[in-house]
Amino acid sequence: MQRHPRGLLLFAVLAALVLSLALGPGLGVAHAQPAIQPTVDITQVPPAAQPSDHFDADVATEAYMAMIPPAAKTRSDAYFEGGYWLILWDFIYASAIMLLLLNLRWSAKMRDLAARITRFRWLQTLLYWVQYLIITTILGFPLEYYENYAREHKYGMATQTFGPWMGDELKGFLVSLVLGAITVVILFAIVRRLARTWWIWGAAAALVLTTIGIAIAPVYIIPIFNKVQRLNDPKVTGPILRMAHANGISTNDVYEIDASRQTTRMSANVSGFGNTMRITLNDNLLRRGSPEEIQAVMGHEMGHYVLNHIPKDILFLAIIDVLSVYLFYGLQWALARWGDRWQIHDVADPAVLPLVFLLAGILFFVLTPIMNTQTRTEEKEADMFGLNASRQPDGFAQAAIHLGEYRKMRPGKLEEFIFFDHPSGYNRIHSAMLWKGANLELFEKQPCESPASSSTQ
Repeated sequence: MQRHPRGLLLFAVLAALVLSLALGPGLGVAHAQPAIQPTVDITQVPPAAQPSDHFDADVATEAYMAMIPPAAKTRSDAYFEGGYWLILWDFIYASAIMLLLLNLRWSAKMRDLAARITRFRWLQTLLYWVQYLIITTILGFPLEYYENYAREHKYGMATQTFGPWMGDELKGFLVSLVLGAITVVILFAIVRRLARTWWIWGAAAALVLTTIGIAIAPVYIIPIFNKVQRLNDPKVTGPILRMAHANGISTNDVYEIDASRQTTRMSANVSGFGNTMRITLNDNLLRRGSPEEIQAVMGHEMGHYVLNHIPKDILFLAIIDVLSVYLFYGLQWALARWGDRWQIHDVADPAVLPLVFLLAGILFFVLTPIMNTQTRTEEKEADMFGLNASRQPDGFAQAAIHLGEYRKMRPGKLEEFIFFDHPSGYNRIHSAMLWKGANLELFEKQPCESPASSSTQ
């Protein structure tokens, strides 16, 4: 029992450190500044990137890179590189919370409370989940505040004041409460009934639940946080729908989402399955992007859909779940060694949930480069699909510059391999310029200067 105060003190120090980073002077947002914009019009193709008989993809790429002000590059590099540390801090902080719940026996006490309230096992699991989510949300709030509010304001990415941000946090909590309750009740029922093969059937159930979640998200989840409405501007929707129909995407509507109420980031997606499939652009992209950029971005997003990246991602995660036999043996080993101390002895006990999340967190932290490489590979495939579908390499370069407001544009190779879940901005522009160089016949070439004319200037 003497270890408990020391455990609480250690966690308090960790939380205080995060809060000191978050709150700082003026709640961490007093010195917030808007994103630094390019000093030139990026919708204008630089001379070195104009189609010509002497077009050079490397030179064209550097011309686009030169459009980014040095101050903007320094700022985006700092923001993105700070994310490397957040990967570590997220892992350490979440692990500390899980160990706290186990070693202070809070998890066992939550289970006991649920058991006193009802004799039904499924309802005990549900009540445990409610307690677990409340406690972990409270304990995790300091890092959540720093990472998703204070830091976003510091770098000019966020647009919400604290009140609306907390409103979205509450909505997210309630969504997690409902969906998480359904998930844990189903998974623990599988564990109780299939004691020897639960990890296989649990992975299958997780696959089904993930698929359902992706299908319902565009229609039932996203509108909880943002206003989604049909976009009725034919100048925007016409090229997008023609591109969609040409690539086998059967939809006649394009939707707009008011992401500007939360962020300055530009994005779009093709999401859902079947009747819930939607093409969606956020209002930041519509407001700041050129027609060429919008088409390039939508071509990329359609690539994810046509190339079946969502089903492949689900299958990839399911394979990792099945192959992660270490979780099965890790749970058995940990319970055999510390189960008495934690007052947890069975994987069917809902109080084991912090241990499950702890072991899963370790696994996915170690797999960070692999997970990022898998995603980055799909993003590269979608880039190439988008270039071929939209035929807008300069729009694609414009999009890369805009995304460079919060992504490092030119990382090292090892850095990109470990930390990047998308190709770097430089590589994306270079790919676009290589595509342009291979398809110059699609563009009007600029006349070459003759030696005589150049000598008279």
